[in-house]
Amino acid sequence: MTTPVCTSASEAAAAATQTLSYPSFASYVRARQPVLLRTARSLTANPSDAEDLLQTALTKTYVAWERIEDHRALDGYVRRALLNTRTSQWRKRKVDEFACDELPEPEPAPGGDDPAERQALRDAMWRAVMRLPARQRAMVVLRYYEDLSEAQTAAVLGVSVGTVKSAVSRALGKLRDDPELCVSGP
Repeated sequence: MTTPVCTSASEAAAAATQTLSYPSFASYVRARQPVLLRTARSLTANPSDAEDLLQTALTKTYVAWERIEDHRALDGYVRRALLNTRTSQWRKRKVDEFACDELPEPEPAPGGDDPAERQALRDAMWRAVMRLPARQRAMVVLRYYEDLSEAQTAAVLGVSVGTVKSAVSRALGKLRDDPELCVSGP
């Protein structure tokens, strides 16, 4: 006949197996959520997805709570629900890529996508603006670079709105005729 070396340890183990019977779903979730969340995180790459997965599995467990006879096996039930839910999500995922003969990307616009060309055009535009007379240059800068309205530009410069309109019109005409700003065709 063998006698337990430590009777208090065997009593504690027996008490622990008896306390695994959870009286309510809420007490089970409070007690086991950290462990179950670690399991869910091992099934997904994203911690937020793991939380959603655990919530879905716990919802399924809650629905079946009254039908589960052995509450000592709840962790196994929830783990199986986690795995089944993750498998279902994986199977339902939407595939957005399809094999085709032609590439779906549109043809690039000629000269519009090269950053070096855009910078060269900006530089040319600024040089052309700097060649305008001082008054026209001030109105163009306020109107288009600072994005002020005609009335605001007139107020800043202390002139009438009509003066701003005519001066800006003449300045834009000079910019259109500037040989450095002419865009050559393909």
